[in-house]
Amino acid sequence: MTVFVNTSKQIGDKDHVKLFANVDAAEKWFEVNDPEGVALE
Repeated sequence: MTVFVNTSKQIGDKDHVKLFANVDAAEKWFEVNDPEGVALE
């Protein structure tokens, strides 16, 4: 499981935390939605 926490959002915002099945899924999501984003496993 890979968790992304968007520190530019407030706690409770729907985009504050995203869960991915693995790093590959996170990287694919970031390519399209947030090229500057980073996820850590």
